[in-house]
Amino acid sequence: MSRRRMVPLLFPAAALAACETRPGSEAAPSYEAVSLLGDTLVAPTLSDSLRAARERQLADAEAAYARDSSADALIWVGRRTAYLGRYRDAVEVFAAGATRFPEDARFYRHRGHRYITLRRLDLAVQDLDRAAQLIAGRPDEVEPDGLPNARNTPTSTLQSNIWYHLGLAYYLKGDFPNALRAYQECLQVSKNPDMLVATSNWLYLTLRRLNRTTEAARVLTPIRRDMDIIENGSYHRMLLMYQGVVPPDSVLRLSPAGEPSLEDVTAAYGVGAWHLVNGRQTEAERVFHAVVEAKGQWAAFGYLAAEAELARPSGRSGPGRAGTP
Repeated sequence: MSRRRMVPLLFPAAALAACETRPGSEAAPSYEAVSLLGDTLVAPTLSDSLRAARERQLADAEAAYARDSSADALIWVGRRTAYLGRYRDAVEVFAAGATRFPEDARFYRHRGHRYITLRRLDLAVQDLDRAAQLIAGRPDEVEPDGLPNARNTPTSTLQSNIWYHLGLAYYLKGDFPNALRAYQECLQVSKNPDMLVATSNWLYLTLRRLNRTTEAARVLTPIRRDMDIIENGSYHRMLLMYQGVVPPDSVLRLSPAGEPSLEDVTAAYGVGAWHLVNGRQTEAERVFHAVVEAKGQWAAFGYLAAEAELARPSGRSGPGRAGTP
């Protein structure tokens, strides 16, 4: 797949330096990332109509930045680039933004997110920690959706996204104490049902990995069947499963052959993790292996988490293990 580079005229000279081809390479590689298991990962396939729509959106974002080279406009160039599966290019756009606007937490938040996608977890932690420092003591703000949900209602904020992604980066690294710290901060700014269930899912699993079962059980207390969930239905169902309210097969469907259905790798990872923290290592690894076979979903957090479990030393992922993939 050919890679369309950013239109040079959109960037001032200082920003262009951040967008050059990587040192020591004559051309960018044909893949986007290398998995934690050593596999090369290519950009997800989009339908012709979806790709055309997203390319138009990116062209509009680039044109807006050409008219007004503001931080807001540049953020959208990076986000629209990432929605096309061009995650490395998106990182370069956000790097240019961090150079031009070093006190704007959004560039570190978005670059940190895409470093997670690219499996560059240490860099993700650095960026997201920097973003957390920049927002300290400041009022929170709703983060507009680039891919709106069914109600066209944003459910996350700048601060919740910073802490959420920082927690995820630590979780994927197997650094559960620091993941706990980040998710506890995230819970404080998770002000609606969608953010509450998303944060609570990872906070619950983090506490279980630390063998803090009593605290983990308390995380489930606010979760009810009748919550008004707009877009995080998978996380909601997973939390109900942890409570014992719904069975695992209502979260993760099985094929006639008994294999996990992977229409939703986030739910699949949740079921695998639930088996794991309850001591069912074989069942957990079966689900994790099925998840990483779903190559087209490698940018999903559930896929990343399953990959990280299998990449831990000796491939074993006990509840209290905190090895680094």
